Amino acid sequence: MFLHIGADVEIRLKDLVGIFDMKSMEDSKITTEFLKVAREEGFVCVVSKDDIKTIIITEEKGRNVIYLSPISSATLQKRIHLLSDLSIIN
Repeated sequence: MFLHIGADVEIRLKDLVGIFDMKSMEDSKITTEFLKVAREEGFVCVVSKDDIKTIIITEEKGRNVIYLSPISSATLQKRIHLLSDLSIIN
């Protein structure tokens, strides 16, 4: 199953490692340094030019990818639960 994270970007749920609220993370020196290094290493994908609300970490083909999404973490969590409910029916 796939999770739409903004613009035309979808990720496979099985690749999902974590979803983090940007507002709660932006004051952390560790998170700031982590994102700086990840950008320098080419692991960051900015989903759209809208305000970043969520940091999404995935592991795709043995490589970590960090998505910066304009969709709130709460909305993404609701989508995941909806997808999980739908998979029970199928």
